[in-house]
Amino acid sequence: MVDHVVGENVNQVVDSRKGVPDTPGYELPLLLFGGFRTLIDRLHARLADEGHPDMRPAHGFAMQAIGVHGATASDIGRRLGVSKQAAGKTVDRLLAAGYAERADDPADARRKLVRLTPHGYDALARSAAIFDDLRAEWIAALGGDRVRDMEAALRNVVPAETAFRLDATSWLGAP
Repeated sequence: MVDHVVGENVNQVVDSRKGVPDTPGYELPLLLFGGFRTLIDRLHARLADEGHPDMRPAHGFAMQAIGVHGATASDIGRRLGVSKQAAGKTVDRLLAAGYAERADDPADARRKLVRLTPHGYDALARSAAIFDDLRAEWIAALGGDRVRDMEAALRNVVPAETAFRLDATSWLGAP
């Protein structure tokens, strides 16, 4: 709990930077996550309007993990950083919603692959177009130079090997 006295934060545990004319460090991850959440929420509202009301954020991560060549449930779990069982539950949801299908692996008859359906590819294509629209809205609000500078700055501080990791569900919760 944060106590307030005459509009001043007096909780020294939370606000140990009293007198420092900068924002506290905890705001950066919260603002970054808030920006991420805003984009994802708006994406899914648009996807629902465009024929994908069953699409959830975890589905997008899972569909990226499936990829263009398909993947086993174990592969999907490994790529997402979740158990095979958790990946299997998400795959079951994708199958039920028509975003994916099971198919025999042409290289190994003992394995079953999960592949995207045309409905799944449509959701991903629409997602890409919507993200372009949302980025354009940020450019309209903030200016192109500021958005490009923000992207460049994030590329400088986010290690390249983690920039496009799919396993966000492993620390945000199971898919």
